[in-house]
Amino acid sequence: MQPIGTRILEHAIVDSTNAVAAQGLEDGSLAHGDVVWALEQVAGRGRRGTAWHTEPGLDLACSVILKPENLQAADQFLLAKAVALAVHDVVARYLTAAGKAPERVRIKWPNDILVDRAKIAGMLVENELRGAVVATSIVGIGLNVNSAVFADALQATSLRNETGTRHGLPEVLQRVCAAMETEWQRMLHDPAALASAYSAQLWAKGRFTEFIRDGEPWQARALDVDAHGRLVVEGREGEVEALGMERLRFGVRH
Repeated sequence: MQPIGTRILEHAIVDSTNAVAAQGLEDGSLAHGDVVWALEQVAGRGRRGTAWHTEPGLDLACSVILKPENLQAADQFLLAKAVALAVHDVVARYLTAAGKAPERVRIKWPNDILVDRAKIAGMLVENELRGAVVATSIVGIGLNVNSAVFADALQATSLRNETGTRHGLPEVLQRVCAAMETEWQRMLHDPAALASAYSAQLWAKGRFTEFIRDGEPWQARALDVDAHGRLVVEGREGEVEALGMERLRFGVRH
């Protein structure tokens, strides 16, 4: 298989890079490691049908084609862990180069990257199953690179705001692709190490925070993410549960 990012297909404007990638998979024009990159994305999607907005020419919007070999459907969250770690590491390296503390960068389950409490990136992983295995995966990534102003309600930040420097999108994309290739190889050859590294970067790990469980406010602390992608949490009464995205989400960040 070619390394991730060997071929990058640049578009001026698309509805959604994931939609373009899906079409490329369907017609056979895209292969493992190919990247669809758009300078402007007008209908980007996040988890639960939310919109993902990137400023034209300022922020990174791309989708990566992955074709796992023998990845069991039950283990498919390993892909999400690999992608999250890759984007986390890219952001942390930019902060380190700017003399800022990389420890401020954390992975917020299931698919966001935060700097302190502000969102800097989000991922959307769409897997196609064939029987009991993952046949193909489209990984959508939105990373705030050069935007400087965000609505307060978004609680967002960017590489520019955190480092004080504008960054070239091609360079950022190449770094994301290289980091993804590193984590992809770790997923293939040492999934336990990948899971451990992901767990170490979990936002709010070990401290009580606000959640919404089954539609109701709940306080708990994150402990880990299990092999099925469920967040393992401990409630105030000491009860430990593994809850999926259909039952659990974080409350409002304060």
